[in-house]
Formats: sequence, structure tokens, C-alpha cells
Amino acid sequence: MRIIRTEDYNSMSRCAAKIMAAQIVLKPDSIFGLATGSTPIGAYKQLIEWYKNGDLDFSLVKTMNLDEYCGLSGDHEQSYRYFMNHQLFNHVNIDINNTDVPNGIADDLQAECERYDGLVKSFGGLDLQLLGIGHNGHIGFNEPNTEFDKNTHVVDLKQSTIDANARFFKSIDDVPKQAITMGNKSIMSAKKILLVASGKEKRDILERALYGPITPEVPASVLQMHNDLTVVCSVE
Repeated sequence: MRIIRTEDYNSMSRCAAKIMAAQIVLKPDSIFGLATGSTPIGAYKQLIEWYKNGDLDFSLVKTMNLDEYCGLSGDHEQSYRYFMNHQLFNHVNIDINNTDVPNGIADDLQAECERYDGLVKSFGGLDLQLLGIGHNGHIGFNEPNTEFDKNTHVVDLKQSTIDANARFFKSIDDVPKQAITMGNKSIMSAKKILLVASGKEKRDILERALYGPITPEVPASVLQMHNDLTVVCSVE
């Protein structure tokens, strides 16, 4: 485990972007696992800037996102497909056909979960998985549980997660109650994992995840078992 402590959100974002950019330079056809939420936005902005400066080429990059809300189509402004398009994909030269986000409106959600796991397996695992961490220790939408969820699955979101995401919706009643999320098996199969965390409110859960017992009650604690985990944080 490698931990990089930074002064503030901007320096955290730049550091994380450097790690992602290095991956692209070293392996132009890298397969990335990507995360949504407020924390990675700064890293995405930095990657866009470097692309516009001619320093990065996304033409061969492929991506898979961690999760998606159930019931939201990709053109819904709160869907994670919409988020990724507007925060990254539309601003670089990535082939949109090489970007994959779980289909939250699939007729058969279980079949969609199986498709997603099959895609990860076909890649032989992701080259680099970017993660954030929730206030309750969730990664993706893998919520605290009595056992680690291995495969991509439909999850009932905890009330704390619904409350945390309510700020993005007109009302809390509009927040989806379920999501499709990549499971721990697919996440842990990534060759490298990059976890980003920012803000004082993340300090306690980050400490529990990285130094506490490995338990499904703190889903991110499973990351302690990965052999190439880098944590970039600004949580002072």
C-alpha cells in the first residue's frame, strides 16, 4: 500500500491525474475502471487539460464504470453515463464505443450484471481501477454487508447513501433506491487500484478502511489485500 498525502483537493486531483496519465503513456490501450462522484472531477479536468495541450492520447483507451443507478437512462442528467460523458468523454478523443457503463434500464438486470462481469473477465482484469470512498466505507455501491459481494449485482442503497446523493436531485424522493455495481471480485482483479479521498469528513472512514479489520461492514477494507494499491488523499 502506498499512501500519498496532499495539501488540498487540487493537489490531490493533480497527483491522481499524473498516475492515470502515466498509465496511458506507458500503455496507450489501457483499460480503466472509472468512478463518479465529486472527488474524481478534479482529476478528470486535469486529464482533459493535458489532452488539449497535446500531452495525452485517449484514442485506444477503454473504460468501464463502477456503477449506475437503476431506472435512469443514459441521457438523464443524474445518470453516471451522463456524468462521464460531460465530465470526461466528450472532451477527449476517446471512442465512445470503448466506454462502458452498466445499463440501469436493462430489461433483465441480472443478465446485465453477468454481461458486465464477463466483459471484465474478457479483458483479463482492468489495468487501473479508480475508486472513491463513501462515508460508510462503500466502494462503487458495495454497501456495508455481512459478506463481501463478489460479482456485479443490483444493490439496495443504504439510507445514508441516498441522503448523501440527495443533493444532486430535486428532492430525496427522486433519488433511485437501487443501483448496479461492480462487485469486489472485479474491482480486486484490477492490476492497479487508485483510491482518492478528500475532506475532513473522510478521515475517519479512510483510517478504518486502511488500518482497521478487513470486514464487509467496511467494504473498502478489502483493498488492504490488493498488492498494488495507491491512496491519494487530502483529509486534513
